Amino acid sequence: MKQDLLADVLFVLNTAEQTGKKTCIVPSSRLIKNVLLVVQKEGYIGRFEFIDDGKGGKFEVELIGRINKSRTIKPRFAVKKNEYEKWEKRFLPARDFGILIVSTPKGVMSQKDAASSELGGKLVAYLY
Repeated sequence: MKQDLLADVLFVLNTAEQTGKKTCIVPSSRLIKNVLLVVQKEGYIGRFEFIDDGKGGKFEVELIGRINKSRTIKPRFAVKKNEYEKWEKRFLPARDFGILIVSTPKGVMSQKDAASSELGGKLVAYLY
């Protein structure tokens, strides 16, 4: 563990959802906070709260039972503003089912927000 912190966090979220837990604790970083904000905005998790433990801190995430699979995308492929459909076909099981999380010059956002803002970026993760 701790090689790719985002991969560890998404694995913990996925495992906690599959086992039926209501909350889980994940390590914190700025990227993880931004990814959790996108996932919360899309309705896959409930609230999440920062817990200061004197080290790096942690997030307590409320799970609502909507996550089927969540993984990081390695390598972080570059995507142009008009190529999102190609990557959706590759990583998501159906059209308009799930989200791709993209790191853009304007911040971390879903592929829907990035496409409507006409922004490209790097693919970070997918979730459905």
